[in-house]
Amino acid sequence: MNAPRGGEVHSHHAVAAPEASAAPAGAAPPPRPPRRRTPSNPPPPPPAPPNPPPPRPDPGGVRAEACPARPHPCTSVRLHALPTYGAIQMKRHLISAADLTRDDAVLILDTAEEMARVADRPIKKLPTLRGLTVVNLFFEDSTRTRISFEAAAKRLSADVINFSAKGSSVSKGESLKDTALTLEAMGADAVVIRHHASGAPYRLATSGWIDSAVVNAGDGTHEHPTQALLDAFTMRRRLVGRDAGLGKDLAGRRITIVGDVLHSRVARSNVHLLHTLGAEVTLVAPPTLVPIGVETWPCEVSYNLDDVLPKSDAVMMLRVQRERMNAAFFPTEREYSRRYGLDGDRMAKMPEHAIVMHPGPMNRGMEITAQVADSDRCTAVEQVANGVSTRMAVLYLLLGGSEPAVTTTPAAARTEESK
Repeated sequence: MNAPRGGEVHSHHAVAAPEASAAPAGAAPPPRPPRRRTPSNPPPPPPAPPNPPPPRPDPGGVRAEACPARPHPCTSVRLHALPTYGAIQMKRHLISAADLTRDDAVLILDTAEEMARVADRPIKKLPTLRGLTVVNLFFEDSTRTRISFEAAAKRLSADVINFSAKGSSVSKGESLKDTALTLEAMGADAVVIRHHASGAPYRLATSGWIDSAVVNAGDGTHEHPTQALLDAFTMRRRLVGRDAGLGKDLAGRRITIVGDVLHSRVARSNVHLLHTLGAEVTLVAPPTLVPIGVETWPCEVSYNLDDVLPKSDAVMMLRVQRERMNAAFFPTEREYSRRYGLDGDRMAKMPEHAIVMHPGPMNRGMEITAQVADSDRCTAVEQVANGVSTRMAVLYLLLGGSEPAVTTTPAAARTEESK
């Protein structure tokens, strides 16, 4: 016996057609009921996409497990490695500018250029160092360096602890070792130290008291490497260009450093770093303010400022550090200013492209006049802004990054961020 029209007989059960009048000729048959899925009749698997999308690159230095799937363009930065550098590993500590190779220095400058672009965004923070602790351990007074390191660490989302010797247990006789052991017990990941004794950062880094990265923020009259890095960053931006300077050094540039070289840790670090970057450095100072053994330094020495100004690409004026002087190194302030101070007439002798630099704080009217300090050629305020970007780069490379980090072009960076 045949099944009624409109019904079907299945292997498991039959579905009877409803009692209704026969469909007119030429009409479409009624719809078939859905098939019931059973273990012997499973649903087909969904088709696989022909070309799966590639994985998203990890944003600048953020660990994959801590990075959201689609980072906000204002809170992340895309960093692209330069193939010409290879796999450069940053050192464990930054104690001296003399420890940096050319590739190390250029890597820091290029990373600082990328960090400077972050400062132009509405939200100036990166999640790179989230969960890490940076301690600013300052045994000397400081304004620019301490605030700069604090701002740099906070913009990288690190937790910051500011330590000042005044009002601490140091005033009660606590040693550097006991202070270091206290910081280690608190879980510090990096220690930025400024100390009145030359060699204190090196002692802290090599003693085994702490397992943290150590950054020298100035030790006595020895060195101040991050100041030299931000000075070189400012020179490269002004003399070479922001985008044109990526991957380049300061080869062939003539830099003149004027003033109290004897007591200046900034001068020592700049001589080493600028020589590493290919620049020609000349020191200008009174004979009493020139260090013993300067003939072994990779630089030239002159006692006449007017002779070197016409061929200088950058002139860096140094403050006379009276707090470190225990004798009379020149007759009077007027005599020093007349022979080694930079005024408007002397600035006019410099090439048109040349810049005037000062690490601060300034003694207006002594090593530099107000006319020069307030001119467009003076980069003192620009150096402060560049200090934050440079110290962000140092902390990022010491604590978070291990590869060169630059964007190929600003347009490419904007395209990546818009995706």
